Amino acid sequence: MSKRIGLEASFAAAEAVRMADVDVIAAYPITPQTHIPERLAEMVADGELNAAYIPVESEHSAMSACLGAAAVGARTFTATAGQGLELMHEVVYAASSMRYPVVMTVCNRALSAPLSVWGDHSDAMAVRDTAWIQVFCQNSQEAFDLTLWAFRVGEDPKVLFPVMVHLDGFHLSHVTEPVILPEQEEVDRFLPRFHYPFALDPNRPMTHGGFGPPDIYSEAKIAQELAFRQSKEVVLQGWKEFGEIFGRCYCPVESYRIEGAKTLLMTMGSFTETAKIVIDERRGKGEAIGLISLRLWRPFPFEEFRQAVKDAEILIIFDRCISPGMGGPVFSEVRSALYDEEPRPKVVNLIGGLGGRDMSDEDFDYVVSRGKEIAEKGSEKMLETVGVRGEVIRIRE
Repeated sequence: MSKRIGLEASFAAAEAVRMADVDVIAAYPITPQTHIPERLAEMVADGELNAAYIPVESEHSAMSACLGAAAVGARTFTATAGQGLELMHEVVYAASSMRYPVVMTVCNRALSAPLSVWGDHSDAMAVRDTAWIQVFCQNSQEAFDLTLWAFRVGEDPKVLFPVMVHLDGFHLSHVTEPVILPEQEEVDRFLPRFHYPFALDPNRPMTHGGFGPPDIYSEAKIAQELAFRQSKEVVLQGWKEFGEIFGRCYCPVESYRIEGAKTLLMTMGSFTETAKIVIDERRGKGEAIGLISLRLWRPFPFEEFRQAVKDAEILIIFDRCISPGMGGPVFSEVRSALYDEEPRPKVVNLIGGLGGRDMSDEDFDYVVSRGKEIAEKGSEKMLETVGVRGEVIRIRE
């Protein structure tokens, strides 16, 4: 029988890794991800988990070790955050290009400078073009569930891509919430043993990630892109199977009270649950407003996203990152995804919560009010910040 206990999201992710019975863990501790490798190291030392734990000297080495483990067919896990993710950036590309289904928890952290150990989405957005499947968690239960799901999807022979599971640093990684842990037999039913079809074997020599001159590089990258887009079919199938076994259902774009909504607020990650408070309050006053949360970031869920917003007149995108010289990266991609849609909502961008700054329900209430005001004035192309001391920053393209 499943049990319900209090776990911080970092420990929930570690429990999922244990129940997935991983073979190799290679990680370097960095705030706010530290609790994950610490807990896994304890599990290995205490005999709770029969795995090789590699205490490396850097994040670059952590991912390099994961590549070697995955290349010989080991179920492999790592975790990182912020600057650590940037240090391993070079090797992150290699994991997806060589089709190694490493699973990595990223406890999202703002990038330096100024130095910050607190959370926003700048590290996640810096790796959005690395061909890793990327999903965002709203709470500790999702940290557990989506970690299990990540192994199931990434290791599918039709996929063989690495997966990042994103947790908001501190706002989620260090927060204790109720988590339902399943029985091991349920996990085993959902997650079969990993068999890597291209494992390195001295008796069957092959090359992984060899030199690619111009006459083959283009074909290799296009093949990767086609396979990456096709992985979405297994992404959806994995969530369907998860719901059938564990009773919790997930989808690429989560909708909340969007029936008849003319205005939609869009969020990603843990702030979604705070934003729901505002939606409930405004709905209670008769306002036609709803919320959508983008759970699947890569591959981008074009079809599901367009379906979710098709009846809206205003779409307010809340970004936790700035793409310098461009605005919010989520806003830019959403507006691109809707470019040829007719009719399409007016898309408005507000940016906040940078460097771990809190966003209260009052702040999200302002986001909604100000977003509607910008849209009604026809100022879609304005970028505006929320909660910044001093004069409000407003930039028009």
